[in-house]
Amino acid sequence: MLDQRAQAQYGMSGLELMEHAAAGATAIARTLLTPGASVLIACGSGNNGGDGWAMARLLHGQGYAVQVWAPAIARACTNAAVNEGRAKALKIAVSNSPSLPDGALDVALVIDALLGTGLNSPLRKDAINHIEAINAHGSPVLAIDLPSGMHADSGLGQPVAVQAHATATFAGLKIGMLQPHAAQYTGTVHVVDIGIPPELAVALAVAAEDT
Repeated sequence: MLDQRAQAQYGMSGLELMEHAAAGATAIARTLLTPGASVLIACGSGNNGGDGWAMARLLHGQGYAVQVWAPAIARACTNAAVNEGRAKALKIAVSNSPSLPDGALDVALVIDALLGTGLNSPLRKDAINHIEAINAHGSPVLAIDLPSGMHADSGLGQPVAVQAHATATFAGLKIGMLQPHAAQYTGTVHVVDIGIPPELAVALAVAAEDT
């Protein structure tokens, strides 16, 4: 993956890349919001959730009314856990309920940071329930990197996926986003620059063409 190569070859930290990703996704979220609007951020336990926790901190600092729904807490000793701690230090409202909290029903935007590109098997029942709750919410949804439940290569739900109004994807388009059926999940796709050195992106693109 690009982010792993950036860390190994260029000494960039995962936390640094996550901050760049969150800042870029936050800028896109702001185009979907009026000043001071309320936002629900659904955070998973992995790096995608870490992006969501970082966005919660940034949006809170910019005057938005932020609530975090984290049905699964961040994995210990990870960058996601670091950003979870930073957000909680700001006293941002957090619910660990397995279902959408009551206070999340009246928000202007739902940010989907539950699952990222690592999904390669059918979803568990609890994850399906979380995704279906987001889809039934009624407010516009911004998916982070990839709509939760969508396979990054096939563009198919596993077996369901978040149906987003827009997607902020990091570093470049995922293969599955190029499939015509993927648009029902991604909505409008925005590519976010997370600071990956262009030399690395070009080298990997050339390697892919040669395989």
